[in-house]
Amino acid sequence: MPELITPHIRVHASYVAAIAEFRAEGRGAPGEISSIGLAIREYGDRWHEAEVFAEYVARVRTLTPDPIALSTTLWYVDGPRFLGRLAIRHELTPPWGQFIGHIGYDVRPGARRQGHATAMLRAALPHAYGLGLDPALVTCDTGNVPSRKVIEACGGRFADEMDGKLRYWVPTGIN
Repeated sequence: MPELITPHIRVHASYVAAIAEFRAEGRGAPGEISSIGLAIREYGDRWHEAEVFAEYVARVRTLTPDPIALSTTLWYVDGPRFLGRLAIRHELTPPWGQFIGHIGYDVRPGARRQGHATAMLRAALPHAYGLGLDPALVTCDTGNVPSRKVIEACGGRFADEMDGKLRYWVPTGIN
């Protein structure tokens, strides 16, 4: 059964395969500031090396500064299969924080449209609550209908649109 975990080396082979899927859809291009995009540019083709992957896992297991703020990274896995990643930003650091939000997630292309994004975001809400985030800001591109549906399925209440992003406040505590 899929679950959110702290990043772990046991998903090495599956993670490398997932990165290839992300790259095939154009992720990692210059200027992309997503966690996946930045990591692809930094690690390139070195993830297949066990020691490089272990170093990467050790780095993302700690509180890491993403381009926006300190964040906690969690991976969504089913046994040894990597399905996606999620970052919970501990604060909304200006100017990007209000645009990007507290929680960002990616599901590997080969695992999309199977309910994983909704389950992953739902499982992350108690973690966000534990960090004192209630509600959490979650955003998506205006044209990303699947992500909008995920956010709404997790209780997201539409706040506004800002520079091509739909912004939602998602309750993290018990309602």
